[in-house]
Amino acid sequence: MTQLVMALVFIVAAVLVPPVFRVIYGRMPDTPGRKVARAVVQAVLGILAVFMVLSTSYVIVEHNQVGHLKRIYLGSDMAPGRIVAVPGEKGPQAEVLPPGFHFRLFVRVLFEFEEYPVVTVPEGRYAILTAKDGHTLREGQYLADAWPEGETERYLDALYFMGDGQESPRGQKGPQLTVLSPGEYRINRYLFDVDVEHEAIDIPAGFVGVVKSNVGEVFQGESIVPNSVVDALVTASRTDDGKMITRDEAHAQAILTLSVPLVPKGSRGVWVEVLTPGRYYFNEKAYQVTTVDTRIQTWQYTGGFKRRWVDLELAEDGRVHQKQREEEIPVPDSAADKAVVLRVEGWDVFLDSRILVQITPGNAPYVVASVGGMQQVEDKIISPTYRSVLRNVAGGSERKVLDLLYKRQMLEKLVEDAIIPEGMKAGLIIREIRFGDPVVPPELLVPAKRKQLAEQMEDTFLREKEAQLKRIDTEKARAEANRQDELMQAQIRKTAAAQIKEEQQLLGEGEKLKLAAIAEGQKAQLEVLGKEKTYELAKLKMILDAVVQNPDIVKVPRVMVTGEGGSLEGAAAVLGASTLTVGLLEPGAAKAEVVEPPAAPRPNPGASAPAPEGAQP
Repeated sequence: MTQLVMALVFIVAAVLVPPVFRVIYGRMPDTPGRKVARAVVQAVLGILAVFMVLSTSYVIVEHNQVGHLKRIYLGSDMAPGRIVAVPGEKGPQAEVLPPGFHFRLFVRVLFEFEEYPVVTVPEGRYAILTAKDGHTLREGQYLADAWPEGETERYLDALYFMGDGQESPRGQKGPQLTVLSPGEYRINRYLFDVDVEHEAIDIPAGFVGVVKSNVGEVFQGESIVPNSVVDALVTASRTDDGKMITRDEAHAQAILTLSVPLVPKGSRGVWVEVLTPGRYYFNEKAYQVTTVDTRIQTWQYTGGFKRRWVDLELAEDGRVHQKQREEEIPVPDSAADKAVVLRVEGWDVFLDSRILVQITPGNAPYVVASVGGMQQVEDKIISPTYRSVLRNVAGGSERKVLDLLYKRQMLEKLVEDAIIPEGMKAGLIIREIRFGDPVVPPELLVPAKRKQLAEQMEDTFLREKEAQLKRIDTEKARAEANRQDELMQAQIRKTAAAQIKEEQQLLGEGEKLKLAAIAEGQKAQLEVLGKEKTYELAKLKMILDAVVQNPDIVKVPRVMVTGEGGSLEGAAAVLGASTLTVGLLEPGAAKAEVVEPPAAPRPNPGASAPAPEGAQP
């Protein structure tokens, strides 16, 4: 406005230049110099006036700014209740100016010019818009209708949003359902408030997103229920006689468990269609997205009790001593809950266990619609049901405490069969149940431990005895190996002795037969020759055998044998007298005396020699 006043001043001054010159110079003739001076002054004043006018007729918008105009003069008033003006109306204009130079006559006079920074939505966030003008929301509506798909840029143009001045506004005032994803936007800040502090929804791998919509049309059909849930309800209804409810009855029963109806995408309720892994920009005022883990998960029930032990120690004298110890077992942060306590045979037995569960993508909307989420499923359905089933199956009156140790697989199977249908009713698949080590009162285990220890001691004694015997056998074998030569020689001698014994035995038997034969012959000879002749003949034979074996004992001296017997004297004479034959002769038989003359030559053995005088046969 100041520039426009100055322009008027300069224009008036330019018009007043000639009268001023006439006042100054009076009636003096108008010289060429004064004409030039007057023209120059008028030109300068005119240029200044034009400059002042031009300085009010342009604006420059920076590259990272958005130009906003607010009309003050020469316009009609806006309709009541309106906040943003269309062209020709006074007030905040729907039109915004992009970066650059903009010329409009008297723009700085008729309008108030402002700049607002470009709206930047960072990565991983989204912006919620609130329109200050537009159609009023319908009754019961708290968010404006979503902008038509693909027309977000057009609706961000405030002039288009307000109807281009030719018709009523296209958009609605109030919080907008449509959000702005990451990027830069030139937005009319007179029309929209922008809030960029909203995190995008990231669905990681192995998860799905279940959308609960608070906006949209009301679904007129019957609430949707997954077939797997209906099948589970039908199976769980089986009675002892095999009767089951119908699928329609199971469907109706499943609907009763839903706190929010399951509807198609776009309707109000929990959408049956889930969000697959990725990034999504959902208006948190309209949509509640629950991230559901579809991987197999492990829920542990452990800790929260005091564990006691009884240790057995074996003293040097063989006696067994007992010592007790205990430890407080806390509940881990990752556990679903503390261990389940069972009442068995009057004893409190704490049982650690774990459940492997999974929610399939198809069942995820039903889980959210019925109970709200995994934590609610765990707290409201699975944990209470699991504790009840476990106490009924593993802690019944017919159970024994040691069954938890020695019949674990059977009990796990029974609990699984009972809990799986209960999980399916909530859309949860229970894969398996596994028991940990039960905290059995140590007093019940001591007898078995002592028996086991005694058996182990007995087994150790037998093994040590066996080892000693093996050692003795080894030493014996080693000693035998070291005396192998002696043993072999002894074995050879033993074998030779056995052979000699056998030979002697055979010789004895032969000699026996020989003597028997000789005895028979002698008996026959005795009958023929008589007793004395037979005796003499036997002696002679012995002499002859001795001579054959020892020829050196036979000597032939010069002797004469005389006598009267006429029986063996001739034979004695032939053999010669010797110490061997002399002793064999009977008294009264011829005796021979050997005379060896010192110088006489040895006679011929075939010649006879005279007997010495006085010789006796």
